[in-house]
Amino acid sequence: MTTLKTPVLTIILSAVAATVQTILISFIAYKINSQFDLAITLLSFFISFIISFFVIYFLYNNIIFEKIDKLYFLVKSQQPKEIPNTEFQLDEVDAIDRLEDEIKKLAQERLKESEQNRNLDSYRKEFLGNVSHELKTPIFNIQGYLSTLIDGGINDPSINVEYLKRADKSVDRMIQIIDDLETISQLEVGTLELELEVYDIAQQIKDVLEALELQSSKKGIKLQLAKKYDKPIYVKADKFRVRQVLVNLITNSIKYGKENGKTIISINLFDEQVIIEIKDNGIGIAEKHLPRLFERFYRVDKGRSREQGGTGLGLAIVKHIIEAHGETIDVTSTINEGTSISFTLKRNN
Repeated sequence: MTTLKTPVLTIILSAVAATVQTILISFIAYKINSQFDLAITLLSFFISFIISFFVIYFLYNNIIFEKIDKLYFLVKSQQPKEIPNTEFQLDEVDAIDRLEDEIKKLAQERLKESEQNRNLDSYRKEFLGNVSHELKTPIFNIQGYLSTLIDGGINDPSINVEYLKRADKSVDRMIQIIDDLETISQLEVGTLELELEVYDIAQQIKDVLEALELQSSKKGIKLQLAKKYDKPIYVKADKFRVRQVLVNLITNSIKYGKENGKTIISINLFDEQVIIEIKDNGIGIAEKHLPRLFERFYRVDKGRSREQGGTGLGLAIVKHIIEAHGETIDVTSTINEGTSISFTLKRNN
C-alpha cells in the first residue's frame, strides 16, 4: 500500500475544497442571473483553491504536523540507538511516511523482544532444571556415603577412609559448580573486571601445552603447535582469563579426542587481531548441537560428558570471557573428523 506525500495530499484536498466552493458559487450565481459565466467560475475556482491551499497547509503544519512530529519523536525514543540514516539529509522525507517507517520498526522490535522473551523463559526453566540436576548428583552421593558410615561403616577400615574421600570429592564438585556459576554471573553483569596487560600469547600457549602434556599422553593424544612461533606475538588481554579459555578448550579436545589422535594449535595475524585456532581430529560434533554448544550445562552426549567430569559450564565461561574482551569465538565440526574452535584477541603491535 502506497501513501500520498504531504504536498500532494494538500493539493488534492485544496482542489476538492475549491471544486465544492466553485460549484456552490456557480449555483448561486446561476440562480441570481439565470446564466452560467465561465470566467466567474474559473476565477472562483482559482481563488478558492489558493485560499484552501494556504488554510489546509497552515492547519497541517501548525496542528497536524506538530502532533505527528511529537508522535514521531516519541516512537523514535523507544528505538535502540543506531547510526543515523543519511537519506534524511539528502532528500525531503514526508512526516507521515517517516512516522510510518518508525512505527513499523518499533513493531518489528517488539516482535523480536516477544520472541526473545519466550526463548528466555524456556531457557530459564531448562537452566533451573539443569542446575538442580547437576547439584543433586553430588548431594545424593554425599548423602549415600555418610549414611553408610553412620550405619556402621565408620568402623569398617576397608571402606571408611575411601567413602570419606569420595564424599570430599563430591563436595569439591559442588564447589566447582558454584564457583563456575558465580564466574558466569559476574561476567554477564559486568562486575568481573578484566585485568588487561600486554603479553606474549605464543609463550602462554606453549606453557599451557606443557602443563597438559601428562593428561594428553594418557590417551596418546599429541599436542602441538602449527609452527614454532619463535618470535613473540603480543596481545592485550587478561592473561589469567585467557589461560582459562586455552585450558578449557584444549582439555575438551583431549577428553573427546580419539586415542592416538592429535590437537594442533595455530596462531594467525589479521589486521588488529590475533586468531587462535584449536583443531583436533576427534569424534566431532553434530551440526544440530553447534548453535547451543556454549550454553550453560548443555551437553552433546550427557552420559559420556558426565563420565569425563567437568561442570558443564566450561564452554559458557569461555564464551563470556572472549565476549568480555569484545572479541568473537566460532566453532566448526564434522562427525568423526574433528572439531575446530577459533577465537580472536586484540593484537598489540
